[in-house]
Amino acid sequence: MSEKIPLHDVRNIGIIAHIDAGKTTTTERILFYTGVIHKMGDVDDGNTTMDWMEQEQERGITITAASTTTFWKGKRINIIDTPGHVDFTIEVERSLKVLDGAIIVLCSTSSVQPQTETVWRQAERYGVPRIAFANKIDRLGSNFDKVLVDIHDRLGANAAAIEFPDGNENDFKGIVDVVSEKYITYKDEQGLQMVIEDIPERLKEKAKEYRHTLLERLSDADDLIMERFLDEKDVTVPELKAAIRRAVIKCKFLPVLVGTSLRNRGVQPLLDAVVDFLPSPLDVPPVVGKDPNTDEKLERKPDPKEPLSGLVFKLASDPYVGKLYYTRLYSGKLNSGDTIYNSTRAGTRERVSKIVLMHANKQEILQSVEAGEIVALGGLKDTKSGDTICFEENPIILENMRIPEPVVSMAIEPKTKADQDKMGFTLKKFLDEDPSLRVKYDHETGQTIISGMGELHLEIIIDRMKREHGLETNIGRPQVAYKETITRKVSGIVGKFISQSGGRGQYGHVVIDLEPAEEKGKGIIFVNKIKGGSVPREYFTPIEKGIRDQAQTGVLAGYPVSDFTVTLIDGSYHEVDSSEMAFQLAAKAALREGLAKAKSVFIEPIMDLECIVPEEHMGKVIGDLNIRRAKIMSQGNMGKLKTTRCEVPLAEMFNYANALRSLTQGRASFSMEPAFYAEVPHHIAEKIIGARAEASNKKG
Repeated sequence: MSEKIPLHDVRNIGIIAHIDAGKTTTTERILFYTGVIHKMGDVDDGNTTMDWMEQEQERGITITAASTTTFWKGKRINIIDTPGHVDFTIEVERSLKVLDGAIIVLCSTSSVQPQTETVWRQAERYGVPRIAFANKIDRLGSNFDKVLVDIHDRLGANAAAIEFPDGNENDFKGIVDVVSEKYITYKDEQGLQMVIEDIPERLKEKAKEYRHTLLERLSDADDLIMERFLDEKDVTVPELKAAIRRAVIKCKFLPVLVGTSLRNRGVQPLLDAVVDFLPSPLDVPPVVGKDPNTDEKLERKPDPKEPLSGLVFKLASDPYVGKLYYTRLYSGKLNSGDTIYNSTRAGTRERVSKIVLMHANKQEILQSVEAGEIVALGGLKDTKSGDTICFEENPIILENMRIPEPVVSMAIEPKTKADQDKMGFTLKKFLDEDPSLRVKYDHETGQTIISGMGELHLEIIIDRMKREHGLETNIGRPQVAYKETITRKVSGIVGKFISQSGGRGQYGHVVIDLEPAEEKGKGIIFVNKIKGGSVPREYFTPIEKGIRDQAQTGVLAGYPVSDFTVTLIDGSYHEVDSSEMAFQLAAKAALREGLAKAKSVFIEPIMDLECIVPEEHMGKVIGDLNIRRAKIMSQGNMGKLKTTRCEVPLAEMFNYANALRSLTQGRASFSMEPAFYAEVPHHIAEKIIGARAEASNKKG
């Protein structure tokens, strides 16, 4: 086992960024300089430690979050390298949920990109302290000061450089450390021999300006620095480092470092910053949960003596040992062989047969694990991603992660009827692993529909079915995950279910109001305003279930209905004939009638698209985007390239990569992520209804 390290010397960190900013290369260099590996791999060659899946090596992108452990200056660093592609955003979401700190990697040429903003918002949501690394400073068009401006303008962060580059592009010579006021250069290609000396005279004035900005920004987040800054007193290096650490842990300051991972420059100072500025498990607030029996709020401190609490944040299948359950232990101690209690699924007890520390896809077996650690557990059977584990005598349920809604669907069927059961089993396995994947059976068309975060997401699922399970499939063209919503309020809608067919009857009666939700993206909001016992309490849950079940089938073309508030205002019951099923059916009838009266409309996913295009091709790209119903939001310059940012319906963007390639001779790039849902234009809505009806008739 790895030597026992005190909890204050542990760092649980993630590496997050837009696709192709250099996360995996940075992680590879970290593992090299900390002695975990002895030869650096390359993403382009498909031989990096963290991108171990065949699909990752072939495509040169990270698909699944991989974890590893290393040591630097007496500190143990548990690292999770996350994907940058928006289709795999669930991997970032669940990683940030369990991490104490993060490195956000930015490309010094492209600066803050759309997916950078997404991962930044995810980190904000979970209150994860961050440091930033401006990578690729040696690339054509790199501009460190622009990165700093964009961090302020587009991320809204209180950021300042704690390093700045001496030159950029091909003229990049070294790094100036603003905190210790030193100049860093390297003697060798591999970046192993650092030379640290005083700042050259030619850079002293510039270093003074950066230090002034650093103290000014930091004074907004730290009282000691504010006092020294206002009194124009000197700040010592230890005082400055301590202040940066305090401000970072409070998420009030973002220190920005610089380098080029591919050229092996600036990674050791980044490791120093992880150790110096990012929190240990002891520095973050205790995890908060609730007692499953009383709903009382509970806290668990990161202490082995506290009752056990942990969150299973990821499932992965290992071909040799079966399923592995990646778990963050927040409190207590767990031994191999212990029986744990899954409080999320009441009554579920599991035996932990194995505890392993993961190094990408390699394992180190442990006998026990304590608070603050991230490990993988073996032997569990009924636990799912997002579940809480504890001991039965001290139950707690921790807050689950946020699961994004899928935006793309496609029909799937096995090539042979004999494989039907095998496909069902395989899809269930993927559903256990990936909460952002959805599977449903469409009774109208008789098809199995899989839904995910994008074309690439579903493509990888299909590819894994074939490689890992030998399952050949036929797939339909990707379809947009349309929804329906209502546009006006209707009141006093009555739903009744009365049946008298011999024997005991059935009686359910509800009255509801229906109105569009004030805030989009909230789904279905159920409000109960029953007073005086006109409907007994035991029927409230079946009524809500009936509403939610009926909302899966809209009145326009059978798409799910979202973003509305339903208020239960009245009803009646029969002492003998009323039942849960009767009220569930009455609620369904009420919602059906309400949707018909509330003027339903189609809504479609709108994507946030950013294109980076050579100037001579910009006109053609804009013309093509206009045909695709895009709304141009902003345009700008990035060196000799032009950028355009727009909002465009997902329905118009299938196979856009090939279209953009042919328009620009392969010289443009783009990134795209889900933004919001918006109403579909009337003429397109009619086509959707027609296509849906045609598919239904063919089936009939």
